[in-house]
Amino acid sequence: MSQNPITAIATVGIDIGKNSFHVVGLDQRGAIVLRQKWSRGQVDARFANMPPCLVGMEACVGAHHLSRKLKALGHDARLMPAKYVRPYSKDKRTTSATRRRLPKRCSARP
Repeated sequence: MSQNPITAIATVGIDIGKNSFHVVGLDQRGAIVLRQKWSRGQVDARFANMPPCLVGMEACVGAHHLSRKLKALGHDARLMPAKYVRPYSKDKRTTSATRRRLPKRCSARP
């Protein structure tokens, strides 16, 4: 039985940039079902069309604002301090490997 990837998403990890957001979505089993780059203007519309899910992101100035917007849409938005995200980085930049690990870390966080 094939499901629509948007309805199969249980956890989403977001890497917030100035103008773009890298989004990775995982299903219940932890398999990646969504990996996209969204512009700042697309975020509200895309999350409004998505069923409520757990959303994890690194805490920063923009993350607090986005977290409030996502909670208003019914999502469970969680912010993680940089010290919890840093061990998943292999270098000083956020790589695609770090983005893939972010949703898993969010779901494991108490």
